[in-house]
Amino acid sequence: MALQALSNIPTSLVLPAGAASLAYLNAKYGITQDLWMIYLIIKFGRIEATKQAQDKINIFNDFERWALDPQGSRRTFLMIPNVAGMPQQQTAWTYHEAYETVLKYARWLQDVHGVKKNEIVALDFTNKPQFIWMWLALWSLGAKPAFINSNLRNTAFVHCVRLSTARLLFVDVDVKAVLNDETRPELTADGRGRAIDTFVLDQTVEQEIMSLPTYRAPDDARAGEQLKDRAILIYTSGTTGLPKAANVSWGKARAGVDVFPLALALKKDDRYFTAMPLYHSSASILGVMQVLGPGCTIVVSPKFSPRTYMKQVTETGSTVMQYIGEACRYLVSSPPTPYDRAHKLRMAFGNGMRPDVWQRFKDRFGITDIVEFYGATEGPSSSWVHERNGFTRGAIGRTGLLIRTLFGGNTVLVRHDHNTDEPYRDPKTNFCVKAATNEPGELLNLLDPSAISEKYQGYFGNDKASGSKILRDVFKKGDAYYRTGDLQRLDADGRWWFLDRVGDTFRWKSENVSTAEVSEALGSHPAIQEANVYGVQLPNHDGRAGCAAIALNSGQSLDAALRAELAATARKRLPKYAVPVFLRLMRDELEVTGTMKHQKVALRNSGVDPSKVGNDELFWLAPGAETYEVFGEKEWERVLGGQARL
Repeated sequence: MALQALSNIPTSLVLPAGAASLAYLNAKYGITQDLWMIYLIIKFGRIEATKQAQDKINIFNDFERWALDPQGSRRTFLMIPNVAGMPQQQTAWTYHEAYETVLKYARWLQDVHGVKKNEIVALDFTNKPQFIWMWLALWSLGAKPAFINSNLRNTAFVHCVRLSTARLLFVDVDVKAVLNDETRPELTADGRGRAIDTFVLDQTVEQEIMSLPTYRAPDDARAGEQLKDRAILIYTSGTTGLPKAANVSWGKARAGVDVFPLALALKKDDRYFTAMPLYHSSASILGVMQVLGPGCTIVVSPKFSPRTYMKQVTETGSTVMQYIGEACRYLVSSPPTPYDRAHKLRMAFGNGMRPDVWQRFKDRFGITDIVEFYGATEGPSSSWVHERNGFTRGAIGRTGLLIRTLFGGNTVLVRHDHNTDEPYRDPKTNFCVKAATNEPGELLNLLDPSAISEKYQGYFGNDKASGSKILRDVFKKGDAYYRTGDLQRLDADGRWWFLDRVGDTFRWKSENVSTAEVSEALGSHPAIQEANVYGVQLPNHDGRAGCAAIALNSGQSLDAALRAELAATARKRLPKYAVPVFLRLMRDELEVTGTMKHQKVALRNSGVDPSKVGNDELFWLAPGAETYEVFGEKEWERVLGGQARL
């Protein structure tokens, strides 16, 4: 049974016959959904207790179970779509074929490289089968992979490898350029630590591996694991500095195997499509791990491309797709294709679907069910909504009366002080104050102050960063909560709405401006492909003025007519103080992380000084103006001199 199935259960089977008023209460208070959530919590607890008692926490055991099952072994485990320009090679592996391949990699890792139990090994790979073979082979040996972001170069790349403490680094041949004259010396004993042996997994090495006999490490290699123990190191996106390595526990990884497939009603014949990077938890924990629940198929695209995405989905017969961040905006902004409605998709699952894109995405591609997920790689909790009829469109979660009554204290919103970017504390008690219904607040998750690591494992090798996420003495002396750093709102119907990241919201005209709200408003205009909103400091002004770095859809030009339309759209949809004062037309693509999170630091630092924005163009809503006008050196001098008061 799943959320989808529950939503179709006749009311007469769920509630007493003839109780129409109870049906209303069920809809209002989410009773059916809450019962399903409680069932999942109990189910997960029982599964994990059984796995722990059997000493089978390591997920390689789940993969092996399907590979050795007489029926499961013949089912397809991994598919790679055909991509133009890439060499033709094997594109599908059954569970048994994948298992045999993984055991050959295990042989190579142990015999050639001496990999041991609990050793951390760094992997820098793009989306390809070898990433998964290396990952599962390490788990089979009881070792732990560190997933390096394959987009990182030079300082950030070396930082992440060093931070992992690995003595071995394996690099995908397609990103071997990361090993260059600048980075190689930094990875030697003469660098900033012990020598790190680096190996490029090219075709010659792959052929060597595939010629080896298989090696299945004894059960002792995987024994003794606890749910709170480290399974993987996965790095943060590094939007505000160098990436941090999050300890991803077996408990989190097992949730990907044992809980989420139930929520999505995954079956053995499903094909789950992802084009997200495997080095991130979305595609790894919520992608590859999910198919190990029912023993179905993971379809991994080498990269995300709006132009070929639906073609790949259709040609692979995928039934569930994964999205993240701005991917859906790119898809709805791309030209129509013959594959828009030719697919077999029954559901889209992911996180970060913007409200202004949500319905357009469903309408264009004919996908009736959206499951939106919220959670952080290192965070101790998560939420999701299954949207079909519009009631939870744009929300990131819903908790009904039962969940709020039984577990409401585990997840709370507290008022936020935008001047300090810290939770607000009552001057009389020095305790935090819960946000009222529909009032913005920072999301906190309850921790056991005497056993923090049971729910929150923190960042590897960075106690300071780990500690900064723990807030103490929140509502009483001695309590502890995890700071998500996310501002959210809980409405009267139990729906949770994402507002902004702490630090992204800025003050202007003595009001708090939500960058997410402004991005959504601008993004509703058909000419806008994407908008990255942030606050910029101006001479002679308090607070930060709103600036939107925008990219236009193909064929669009930011002429006078469009500038007037954007000003009108912003004024119509936003409070006066939230209307962006500046537009920055990006000549290059907006800079995003590998998981499509907007980079804001560089844009914020360059501000609106025309000499610092390169080839980009600036426009502003001058005092009294009805439209955005060109903003150049002359206008900047007016701001500097105080002649232009915004």
